[in-house]
Amino acid sequence: MSIDFLITVLKNMDNPARVNRNNAANIVLEQPELVNFLVELTFDTSNKISIKAAWVLEWICTHHGINNIHLYLDIFTENISKVYFDSAIRPCAKICEHLATAYTSKKENDTKFNLTENHIDKIVETGFDWLITDQKIAVRAYTMTTLYLFGLHKSWIHPELKHLISTKIIHESKGCKARGTKILELISKHS
Repeated sequence: MSIDFLITVLKNMDNPARVNRNNAANIVLEQPELVNFLVELTFDTSNKISIKAAWVLEWICTHHGINNIHLYLDIFTENISKVYFDSAIRPCAKICEHLATAYTSKKENDTKFNLTENHIDKIVETGFDWLITDQKIAVRAYTMTTLYLFGLHKSWIHPELKHLISTKIIHESKGCKARGTKILELISKHS
């Protein structure tokens, strides 16, 4: 299958309804060579099809396992900072949260072996950028969790995250305040 086939599949998605994302994800998973094209399209930020590609990529990582992105971690982490459509940033932030959750899990898993320090650094850098810029609540919530989890691995993250939450994020929306308060409590327990 080709990238043109995948573009047709994505264009036929009318909206991000669960059924549409699931159907597109199943088509991609039936033909694994399409995952590469899906990642490529996610970061084609000059094209609004990137939004739909990001929806499907996140669906695959959420419902079919984060391992599906392991082969593309270099591309993913190099390019997440370039995504600027709100509707594409949210799924990328969710994928970052999945990666952080798997990486910090007590159980052995493939993410622990595939996610490098360089990958983590790129995710953390982008995460802090997302927190200091104007982003939707979901992006902030996923990112706070991601940074908290990677802060268990990198000691400098928690003080920076705590400061940012306390001085900025906690004073924003109710959703940001709720997640920020939860993350501050987790940081305190970890200290």
